[in-house]
Amino acid sequence: MRILITGGAGFLGSHLCDRFLADGHTVIAMDNLITGSAANIAHLAGHERFRFIKHDVTDYIYVEGALDAILHFASPASPVDYLELPIQTLKVGALGTHKALGLARATGARFLLASTSEVYGDPQIHPQPESYYGHVNPIGPRGVYDEAKRFAEAMTMAYHRSHGVATRIVRIFNTYGPRMRLRDGRVVPNFIQQALRGEPLTVYGDGAQTRSFQYVDDLVEGITRLLWSDEVEPVNIGNPAESTVLAFAEAINALTGNPAGVVFRDLRTRDDPQVRQPDIARARRVLGWQPQIDLAEGLRRTIPWFRDALRRRGELA
Repeated sequence: MRILITGGAGFLGSHLCDRFLADGHTVIAMDNLITGSAANIAHLAGHERFRFIKHDVTDYIYVEGALDAILHFASPASPVDYLELPIQTLKVGALGTHKALGLARATGARFLLASTSEVYGDPQIHPQPESYYGHVNPIGPRGVYDEAKRFAEAMTMAYHRSHGVATRIVRIFNTYGPRMRLRDGRVVPNFIQQALRGEPLTVYGDGAQTRSFQYVDDLVEGITRLLWSDEVEPVNIGNPAESTVLAFAEAINALTGNPAGVVFRDLRTRDDPQVRQPDIARARRVLGWQPQIDLAEGLRRTIPWFRDALRRRGELA
């Protein structure tokens, strides 16, 4: 197969490039490098079945030759990024999705949209099944990301119903692993870096808010199965092993040997979801998928990458 991955130089996109190349496919990664990094795909330079195109997908997309699949992963994805880049986030969710879907229609490629658990907002149903419509504040600071993804889902389904495009929608829950940006701003990179520096981990609120963390390899396996499946409805891909933020901080301190403990700060925004846990019954049923890597093992694979990255930056001895 010949596969285009928009956002291919990002954290998730680069891992997908690795997977599809390993599976024998030809991969084209497209990224404007606003939040992606060429370093994430530097190891693929010179690979005979890999090509990188620097391009903003909110502009017309042209790729020479046939395409069998398009995975649309282009978007700022962390609060730090989409609060700094609100217009770009909205544009890539709307215009970028429109351009990518248009290319899928023109080439006959199947199309997979990277959506998010953020479409559920601050949920009033727990855990969150795909049938839940969500509880989102459209004018809050996080609304630019949440609504961009909700709109992208609506457009994806419209192209499926109106134009017969073979579409797939994955709702991604909190995912971590190597190649996350050091300045990502989300809890995993923040906690790991503070722990490696021997600093107390900053917990916002009382730490009782929950998240469900999945290792990137589990997500990539779920996405791969969804892409080649016949499932048109959105599918949650996440690890239902729910943890409080405080317990997560304590786990990272234990794994890194950090004695500094935690420090509590006021919550930064009223729109932060208080709970997050996927209902993965649909993924189990239609994909035969469930996560295989527990939190402790995933962190053992992730922490050394952050340690090496900090050393390369001269921030650790």
